[in-house]
Amino acid sequence: MGEELHKCPACGSGAVAEIYRLDAIPVQSCILLDSAEEARDFPRRPLLLKFCDDCGFVFNAVFELEQVDYASTTEESQHFSGTFNRFAKELASEVASLYDLKGKKTLEIGCGKGEFLQELAEQTGTLGLGVDPGFIPERLPGADGHEIRFQREYFDPETIAETPDFVVCRHTLEHIPAVGQFMDDIATAIDGRTDVGIFFETPDVRRVLDEGAFWDIYYEHCSYFTLGSHARLFRRAGMDVTKLYLAYDDQYIIQYAEPSTGRPPLPEEDDLDAVRALAKSFPAKVAEIRAYWTDFVRSRHAEGKRVAIWGGGSKGVSFLTTNGLGEEVAQVIDINPFKQGRYLPGTGHLVSGPDSLKETPPDTVIVMNPIYLNEIGADLAKMGLTPELVAV
Repeated sequence: MGEELHKCPACGSGAVAEIYRLDAIPVQSCILLDSAEEARDFPRRPLLLKFCDDCGFVFNAVFELEQVDYASTTEESQHFSGTFNRFAKELASEVASLYDLKGKKTLEIGCGKGEFLQELAEQTGTLGLGVDPGFIPERLPGADGHEIRFQREYFDPETIAETPDFVVCRHTLEHIPAVGQFMDDIATAIDGRTDVGIFFETPDVRRVLDEGAFWDIYYEHCSYFTLGSHARLFRRAGMDVTKLYLAYDDQYIIQYAEPSTGRPPLPEEDDLDAVRALAKSFPAKVAEIRAYWTDFVRSRHAEGKRVAIWGGGSKGVSFLTTNGLGEEVAQVIDINPFKQGRYLPGTGHLVSGPDSLKETPPDTVIVMNPIYLNEIGADLAKMGLTPELVAV
């Protein structure tokens, strides 16, 4: 187990308290593994979530960064979903409406496979630089035609040769343990300029606390934010938050920021009292929800019913491993072709494409993200399947 943190990595406060503990979970949930044995033997580590009463930040106090290898063969892309693609296009359009990026330099930190940077370049004419250790060049043919370059490495301001005009960081901040230092690194990258725009997208933990959504807690996510704690992190780093809201069925924080000119806080930032109450009630809530879903799956299995989960990513891995579900779940389905034929860390479940359900029709399908319920329901209907369909 990593050395336990007793101070908040976001604000330095010692007013932190445990709200959730797991003894052992897989250290990576999006990794692609080639055999069930390798998957079942995949390394696990404990998780200990603490809540900071002073700033509202939630963090894994025993996280070990060296356990997570983002340069390994991982598959986090959601761009095989039409729902997610529409959302990404709308976000790029929103950025285009707020900033004139034509011919200007955009830095995307944690660009993944590069799909969003490509979309941004197409819509704005920006000159893109994507930085990510897991970038795979052959997955983005034609990127060079949009004047995009990639550095297959971890973000380090020392390797960013030119000061960006715009900084994008989507679904990366939650993977950073030293969030205060990360903000300092961004400040170094923009080199004192006051005309740089910043756009972040990060999962919202307030919903997780409210719903007891244990499937949204996994090892790679060591840092968890609400609207308010996200904004407070940026304000402590000398930045103004200019736009702040929830998107994607209220699952994601969308935040725009700029180097500070002294703008007052936005109303959405005032959430600390509400989040304190949710953190206090979370241990009981998450225990209740874990028990509900464990009973849901095991009771159907005991009745001889075939249960499938749809979503072979982090949520699916967490749903299975947190509650020790194995043979009770007969199938794991994912539309991402790069996940199909691979095995989930922790349980060793094989990930299959939707067509496999025609051969072995399920009685129950549990959808790992409710925003995809209609999309998945339509896919099942096209195959002539009418299982019990529920979402976490």
